[in-house]
Amino acid sequence: MKTIVIDVDKIYVPVKSAKNADEARAEAMAEEFMETGKITPIRVRDDGNRYVLVNGVNRLAAMKALGEKTIAAFLVRAVQH
Repeated sequence: MKTIVIDVDKIYVPVKSAKNADEARAEAMAEEFMETGKITPIRVRDDGNRYVLVNGVNRLAAMKALGEKTIAAFLVRAVQH
């Protein structure tokens, strides 16, 4: 899977994902990123107008808390039902 870099402000977080956010976990991830400079890319899908978060709400929150303007992401396809 190819990694892309996305502006954090261009990522829509669905309500269901936002409810799963864990502030303590996001803070721990932010601290780890500051120490290592590495973070696992989040997963997003492109709905044509914006990127929609599929996985990685705490990683996204960590990067926003650190004031990062961009984040690495894997672009995935939407699941067809």
